[in-house]
Amino acid sequence: MAKLYFRYGAMGSGKTIDLLKVAYNYEERNQKVIIITAGIDDRYGVGKVTTRIGLQKEAEVFKKDTNLFELVKNYNYRPDCILIDEAQFLNKEQVFELSDVVDKLNIPVICYGLRADFKLNFFEGSLHLMEIADKIEEIKTICECGEKATCNMRMIDGKATNQGEKILIGGNDSYKSVCRKCYKKYIGI
Repeated sequence: MAKLYFRYGAMGSGKTIDLLKVAYNYEERNQKVIIITAGIDDRYGVGKVTTRIGLQKEAEVFKKDTNLFELVKNYNYRPDCILIDEAQFLNKEQVFELSDVVDKLNIPVICYGLRADFKLNFFEGSLHLMEIADKIEEIKTICECGEKATCNMRMIDGKATNQGEKILIGGNDSYKSVCRKCYKKYIGI
């Protein structure tokens, strides 16, 4: 039976590497996957899933008005798995559309994304995935102090801040993964 998975982690935890590894494992067994990523993420070009170490694969793009159930249902082949990158940018309707892919089409969906923004607030997609996913897994990374990093800290000119827009798009140069204790220390709370 197909399941809806949410694999989350702080920035730099290897979410995209894991997604590409899963895609490779399916394809190595002659099974088909559809990779879908957020159109808002254009760091390496729209419609590309790219790791910080340079691994890359083409992907379909979702926007706020994309019906993901219809996209999968009407695809030119029946996939064996759907892989979603940047799942934090999904909206509530899209999370439920993905659950329909699982429940009505019997296709597993694995979503990868950040749980919370640099203000420690849930992203919409992540909140709703946490509510209805069949399985939730944390992909871990470590803070500079050696503890598990659970927070995404925004950096401007080398200084931590919790001010500005909510969107987290950027590399290690603009965001830093830290533990809660270091987050509080750097932000000054």
